[in-house]
Parts: sequence; structure tokens; C-alpha cells
Amino acid sequence: MSTVQAVQTFGKKKTATAVAVARQGKGLVRVNGQPIGLVRPETLRYKLYEPILVVGEEKLSDIDVRVRSRGGGHTSQVYAVRQAIAKALVAYYAKYYDAASALELKRELVSYDRALLIADPRRAEPKKFGGRGARARRQKSYR
Repeated sequence: MSTVQAVQTFGKKKTATAVAVARQGKGLVRVNGQPIGLVRPETLRYKLYEPILVVGEEKLSDIDVRVRSRGGGHTSQVYAVRQAIAKALVAYYAKYYDAASALELKRELVSYDRALLIADPRRAEPKKFGGRGARARRQKSYR
């Protein structure tokens, strides 16, 4: 029985969650079943390329990454996916290569953008009564 080398990681942004599975392969990256080059919107596509470009494409040449994302909006999903890809690369290197190369990858990614590995804890504040939003209140007139 052959065992497949794989790791599973996740990325989060607001209510969007992305799950990435990194396996031994040919360097393919797929997001929701489609290649990373076809992800829409195009303006945010470069955000998905960031973890790959920071660590270098040669480090990804023998790893396939498949990502599924759900929840949130377009932007939040893209940020969750890029975090999942970055965490998958670090986890794969830590598990199947050596800890020193994983630490080096981690250092490179954090020096570029901390959000690639550490989730943003900010969440939307719930709306309260007496106004339109969480903090906005109705204007008061004393006439």
C-alpha cells in the first residue's frame, strides 16, 4: 500500500474559510477546481500569486495544491486562499523535507506579509438598536 504525502491546512479572513491540500505532484495550483490563472476577479488574482512568488516557483515544482473556499465575499475568499496556500507550503516542507527549510520559508513569508501565515482576528461588530449600525446612532434634535 503506497502512502500519499499530503498535508491539509486552512486560511481564514472574516467569514471566508479556505482549505488547502498539498500533495506530491507537478506544481499545479487549483482554486475551487480551476487553475490559479483563471481565478476571478482579475485584480485580486495577483494576491493569490504572492505566496508562490515570494518562496519561488522552484520550491513549488513538485507539490500540487488544491484549495476549496467558501463563505464571505470575493476579497475575503482571496485572502483566505492565499493564506491557506502559504500555510500549506510551510506545513509540507516541515513534514516531508526538513524543519530548517520550513523555517526559512516561514521567515520569507512573514517578512513579506504577516497575513500570509497569521489570521486577522478582526470581525464585524454586531448592530445595536437605536441606529443604523454597530456604532452609528440616530441624530438627536433639541428643538
